[in-house]
Amino acid sequence: MQYEDILFDLGDGVARITINRPAVMNAFRGKTCDELIHALNRAGWDKAVGVIVLAGAGDKAFCTGGDQSAHNGQYDGRGMVGLPVEELQGLIRDVPKPVIARVQGYAIGGGNVLATLCDFTIASEKAVFGQVGPKVGSVDPGFGTAYLARIVGEKKAREIWYLCRRYTAAEALAMGLVNTVVPHEELDAEVARWCKEIMERSPTAIAIAKRSFNADSDSIRGIGGMGMQALKMYYDSEESREGVRAFNEKRKPDFRKYAR
Repeated sequence: MQYEDILFDLGDGVARITINRPAVMNAFRGKTCDELIHALNRAGWDKAVGVIVLAGAGDKAFCTGGDQSAHNGQYDGRGMVGLPVEELQGLIRDVPKPVIARVQGYAIGGGNVLATLCDFTIASEKAVFGQVGPKVGSVDPGFGTAYLARIVGEKKAREIWYLCRRYTAAEALAMGLVNTVVPHEELDAEVARWCKEIMERSPTAIAIAKRSFNADSDSIRGIGGMGMQALKMYYDSEESREGVRAFNEKRKPDFRKYAR
């Protein structure tokens, strides 16, 4: 596959996969997801790779979720809602290598879900985390909600989703959403240190441990499958479309007129 939306780099046992759409804050479209899936498979089953780093290009954003300009009732790719997000999310969990989210800026919406799903999240002190779904007529009805609650607790997860607030890197660390926070200029060095430590450990032991961790929460995959079916129907509603229109028109949405 010739990559257009991502960058792929391999060296010293580390595969670096970078969403390369800084002009749209590294939001993903259907093509982006397909390329990420291809790259994760490529790295995840390469015996020379011991760890995968998932990143976003530029200084502003790790990833800000689905590209709303590619969303018109559904997104522009394949899958239940026009984005193969179930496959992408599942693959982060399924590859037998640790996946590190390198978060240097905004990790919002679907980007926040990707950071949540990675085995580790290493953040710059400039990083910002949060959800946006109910502000734009969307939601992640699987790992993005139920698995998030496993990490930060039910009360905090509901706050994150219902209120769509922004959280600093320090606040994300306090709630357990990230592993460590470092000064912005030290982010790459910190990621490299974690990668070096992982490369010194038994890859088979790590793979078994990862599968063991996943086994406890894999029922969420089924919840997500049912939820995506509901999300597809929601995207066909005027309530959801109002969120997309308002986002693209840079105004506040009027959801209440669609309340049932």
